[in-house]
Amino acid sequence: MAKNLVIVESPTKAKTIKKMLGSNYKVIASVGHVRDLPKSKLGIDIEKNFEPQYMNIYGKGPLIKEIKSEAKKADKIILATDPDREGEAISWHLSHILEMDPDDKNRVTFNEITKDTVKREIKNPRAIDMNLVDAQQARRELDRLAGYQISPLLWKKVKAGLSAGRVQSAVLKLICDREEEINNFIPEEYWTIQADLRVGRRKLLADYYGIKESGKAKKVELKSEDDANRVLKNIDEENFIVDSVKKGKRVRKAPNPFTTSTMQQDSSRRINFSTKKTMMVAQRLYEGIKLPKEGSVGLITYMRTDSTRISVEAQNACLNFIEKNYGKEYLGKKHAPSKKKNENVQDAHECIRPTDVTKTPYSIKDSLSKDEFKLYSLIWSRFVASLMSNAIYDTVSVDILSKSQLFRVAGSILSFDGFLRVYNYSNEKNAELPSLEEGQILKLKEINKEQHFTSPPPRYNEASLIKELEALGIGRPSTYSPTISTLQSRYYVVLEEKKFVPTELGQTVNEILVENFKNLVDKKFTAEMEFELDEIAAGKKQWKELVRSFYDDLKKDLDKAYENIEKVEIEDEVSDEICEKCGRNMVIKMGRYGKFLACPGFPECRNTKSLVEKIGVKCPECGKGEIVVKRSKKGRIFYGCDQYPKCEFVSWNKPINERCPKCNSILTEMESRDKKIIKCSNNTCDYRRDESE
Repeated sequence: MAKNLVIVESPTKAKTIKKMLGSNYKVIASVGHVRDLPKSKLGIDIEKNFEPQYMNIYGKGPLIKEIKSEAKKADKIILATDPDREGEAISWHLSHILEMDPDDKNRVTFNEITKDTVKREIKNPRAIDMNLVDAQQARRELDRLAGYQISPLLWKKVKAGLSAGRVQSAVLKLICDREEEINNFIPEEYWTIQADLRVGRRKLLADYYGIKESGKAKKVELKSEDDANRVLKNIDEENFIVDSVKKGKRVRKAPNPFTTSTMQQDSSRRINFSTKKTMMVAQRLYEGIKLPKEGSVGLITYMRTDSTRISVEAQNACLNFIEKNYGKEYLGKKHAPSKKKNENVQDAHECIRPTDVTKTPYSIKDSLSKDEFKLYSLIWSRFVASLMSNAIYDTVSVDILSKSQLFRVAGSILSFDGFLRVYNYSNEKNAELPSLEEGQILKLKEINKEQHFTSPPPRYNEASLIKELEALGIGRPSTYSPTISTLQSRYYVVLEEKKFVPTELGQTVNEILVENFKNLVDKKFTAEMEFELDEIAAGKKQWKELVRSFYDDLKKDLDKAYENIEKVEIEDEVSDEICEKCGRNMVIKMGRYGKFLACPGFPECRNTKSLVEKIGVKCPECGKGEIVVKRSKKGRIFYGCDQYPKCEFVSWNKPINERCPKCNSILTEMESRDKKIIKCSNNTCDYRRDESE
């Protein structure tokens, strides 16, 4: 019989750790939380100083019974849930269920799940950190109070099924504010002039900069065509002279290793993963992957962290790996102990890094799924790059004069790749200039002026939204994925071309919240709340004080809102589709699985049908049907014929109205990182072209 019982959160983690500890240990999983606030009511006794009314989670009775049974058999119980506030709270709830003393030393954490780390930490348990538990309790009650108090107001004044949240509503306002900026943006005209020069047979494109008088260069903005024409009149087309040639070096610094936020941003940009997918795959890499000779082992350190700190052991191992595989010239500097850049950073853990740098992505590729390989490669290369030398470019900047009109051109060549040897996701290319000397006369082939208009700020995509949230201190990296998912599931925002666009419903809810709950949607207030939670975690503030302060303000706003807000009617969008049962124009509604068509005559007429989104391409297989957008059971978009099941044509990539020049099959469009690729739908044909430029 096992003498020690180890309780973790995940079944996968349990299997991995069990194999590392041996027969004296029984390892079981709690499968997340075992106690929580009830779903059916607020679950907070406001009159009794905000005492939480925890209950065992519905459906977990058999599991709790098993945990209690195993605990009775064990001589020692070790609580080994995840190393963060949520994990600390789960251990505290487990200690309550098992009637353990939380002051006893029965808590261990694993920043990485490797044999050495697990065995070392098991021998050094500590007491449950009640400051971390209280910080989690405070967050839970704040979110519950905001959601459970404001959501019923939205149900009454707008429509059922809506929700508000402490972080969710602040993020929605960011997206709505950006949309308003775009709608109110007034483009400004500007012009550019470019000289197409020749150095022998080589082309040299120089851009107009301004004027040079008395040896000083002054930038000139061209705001109209008249401005551009005045410049052209002052140019001597026969006399373009090289005024100066400045050579130098440009250093591109090695990046820091990943935090949760930067990992989410880079995986969105580089490998096209959503935040939700990134965290799911990272969880598997942390909890354990089965390798041929070692069995299950965690490949990365804990994936929820704000820190870029690297342990001394990990740094030494990585530097040895770099010297052995790339040479001494690629060695970077050791990382000094990290200092907090701002008060929003929590530095409880290390960065996200491989647990063993010698496990290169390709050496274990056969043990990984396609998605696991992509993310592990990104994490591994980023970590190794962080300890490599900087990349160095040779730069040239050339000033060219025609009378007093100044043109400039710059070029650069990568002279030493440094960290780019392993981490190069940039589209940056060498821009080598021909050899030039001061006083050299250049031949003008043509000179062009071009009109432009300033662009509005771009809508947020996942990467830019996460970057903004981190900069503002709104939420925590672990909350970004569920927050974004909630906004989409409530149909407050939709993704269009991978950018977030607020819906009419989202804008209506945002307007109500902005007018009536200023603190809830205020980014500064939300960031300050995160700082207060950090203060609780550090033992500097009592958690119920924060909850009371928040609730007192919320209650005042709530009472006023019920009096002031009138019922809001959101009209359904009318479609061209005619209801075959009653003849009315059907309307577009939003359901659990997306948009659908419904008859506005409900409840007399209950006709509904799926909303078909055509892309304007005839089916290449049957020639009769239209290609339409469809969704798989997991929500992934694909394309198929609207004549299904008569025609079974399907494609994961979007078909276009063009045939392959090699085999005459239909061509499809796909996005790969920042590129748009056109490729043949015929898997045996290798035709493809890049249309990203």
